Parts: sequence; structure tokens; C-alpha cells
Amino acid sequence: MVWDELAKDAEGANVRDRDRWVGVYIGILAVLLAICSMGGGNAAKDMTLKNIEAANTWAFFQAKNMRRHVLRVEVDDLTLRLKAEPDLTADGRAAIEAKIAEYKKQDEILTAGDPAKPVEAREGLDQLFEKGKRLEVERDVAMRKDPYFDYGEALLQIAIVLASISIITKGSMLLVVSGLLAAAGGFLAFNGFTLALAIPGLG
Repeated sequence: MVWDELAKDAEGANVRDRDRWVGVYIGILAVLLAICSMGGGNAAKDMTLKNIEAANTWAFFQAKNMRRHVLRVEVDDLTLRLKAEPDLTADGRAAIEAKIAEYKKQDEILTAGDPAKPVEAREGLDQLFEKGKRLEVERDVAMRKDPYFDYGEALLQIAIVLASISIITKGSMLLVVSGLLAAAGGFLAFNGFTLALAIPGLG
């Protein structure tokens, strides 16, 4: 009788120890889930912001490009006028040539930006083109990251649920499956931050 009671006490102590360790394991998974959720939220925000910034940059680029096109048409028209009207007065010819020079200068500023400003603040067509391409790349990187966080978060959530159920059922198999899912979810979350490995169908 005494040995039976001692055995039951030892078994109960082992169960309590196991449940404590499972509780610690669930806590660790909860921390990983929070980190994964934060990474996914940041990736989604970056994707949206970079997409908006890229769209605004390209809209600005198109507006300036249209302005440059109008200036070039005006220059062509004025140049043709100089050739078509050889009997222009000297003042008239000088005025047209001055306007042509002014338009060409504006063309240069629209293309390469205002030389009086720092390079990063010139916002010429050349700079806007580079900025738009850079923003598209940053947007695409965020888009590649997002699915890894989504799947990682789902796997970690399932792992937590299975670990919680294993405390009630005392089943070791559920804990093993939980561990495998947690490892996969943790890897996907890590890959979301680093993009160390491209997994077909995800990123």
C-alpha cells in the first residue's frame, strides 16, 4: 500500500513537472508568435507604403515628362519658325532664340534636376526614375517577406494549440507534432526576416 502511494506521488510529480515544461514551451512559442506577427505587420505596412510612394513618384515622373515633352515640341516649332521665316527682324529672331534657350534650360532642369539644389533634392526625371525603381524593389522585397510571416504565424498558432491540448490529454504525440510545427513556423518567420531561402509558392 505504501509503495503504491509512493508510486502515485512520484507519477503525479512527474506529470506536474511535464506540465510545467510544456507551459514554458508554450510561453516560448507565444514569444515567437508575437515576433512573427510583428514582422508580418511590418512587411505588410512596408509593402503598402512603398507601393503608394512608388505610385506617387511615377505620377510625378509622368507629369514632369509631359511638361518636358511640351517644351521640346515648342522648341521644335520655334526652330522651324526661324527656318521658315528668314525675313524676321533681328529683334524677333533674338526673342525666339532667347525663348528656345530658355526652354532648353528648363528641359535640362526637368531631366537632371535643378543644379542649384543638392543631388538628393533635385527631383529631375533621372532622379525620379531611379527613386521609382528603388521603391518598386523595396515593395517587391516586402511582398516576398509577407507570405513567410503569414504561414509561420499559422504554424506557431497550431503548435500552441496542440501543446495546450497535450497538457489535458497527457499525449506525447501531440507534443511531438507541436514541436515539428513550431520548428517549421520558426524557420518561416526567420526566413521572413532574412529571405535566406526562396521557397517556391511562398516568396
